[in-house]
Amino acid sequence: MAGRQRVAALAAIAVLASGLTACGGDGTPATPSGSPSATSAPPTSATPTGPAKPTDRSPHGVLLSAQLAMQTARRAKVSYRLGADAGSGPLFWAPKTALQIKRSTPAEAEQLIVVDTVGYQGGDAATAARHDGKHWERFSVPPDSDGHKEVPYAGLIDLLNPVEALAAATADGVDATFVGEEKYEDSTVEHYRVTTTAEKYAAAQTQLTQARRDGLRAALAPGGSLSLTVDLWLNDKDQLVRLQRTGSGDSGGTDDSVLYSDFAGPLLSAQAPAETDTVDTGVRTVSPLAR
Repeated sequence: MAGRQRVAALAAIAVLASGLTACGGDGTPATPSGSPSATSAPPTSATPTGPAKPTDRSPHGVLLSAQLAMQTARRAKVSYRLGADAGSGPLFWAPKTALQIKRSTPAEAEQLIVVDTVGYQGGDAATAARHDGKHWERFSVPPDSDGHKEVPYAGLIDLLNPVEALAAATADGVDATFVGEEKYEDSTVEHYRVTTTAEKYAAAQTQLTQARRDGLRAALAPGGSLSLTVDLWLNDKDQLVRLQRTGSGDSGGTDDSVLYSDFAGPLLSAQAPAETDTVDTGVRTVSPLAR
């Protein structure tokens, strides 16, 4: 788009020169490395002829730039619809995982909070009625076979995490196309599309445990869908503002939508409820999002 503001060239060069490396365990996906060449050509649907990097303006290169932009942002407000579940609130994906979601559809718990490896649910009258006036249930989830403490609601977080979506969109063997410029709220955004599979989407998340990759794959293919279309809309800073995943199978399908705003917002927070308003329910298994 005319006058498009790009990721600062000096910053991109400095990051690339220092060598981008992967972080593990806290939901921070591996950062892509790039080639020494770059181009300022406008987006096209052509497949890049060589390894792309954030300064390459091919569709693949733009999506790599978006991945870097979202890794840098570390947090945003999300508004989502995942199957029958919908809600909104702040999500932190680095350096630690946290979220505070208020659901807009009927569910067992009106609100969900995660602070690192501790989860809370409730915040409503029904929860208070079950626990002598205390509105929140506090819990953790069992560690994996290696003793790693898992993040509560990991299945939901993996469907919302924008860096995971961009990791899947830029994985080896996945072709990206530039759909076009579109109006979004009060601005113009660029629309990109990739076609992949639930298996490839999950396999791209190399920073996740195998159990989380398995859960993500199952959540993305509830009807046994063989293909998955991922649409991504980027603002003039290459930040992901809208994500849509669609796919169909013999017994169901995927139709997810996530909106992102307030990137790196200083007022975004996810806070644990007061201890006096909380009951400890111990260790429990929190399944991935049900379709």
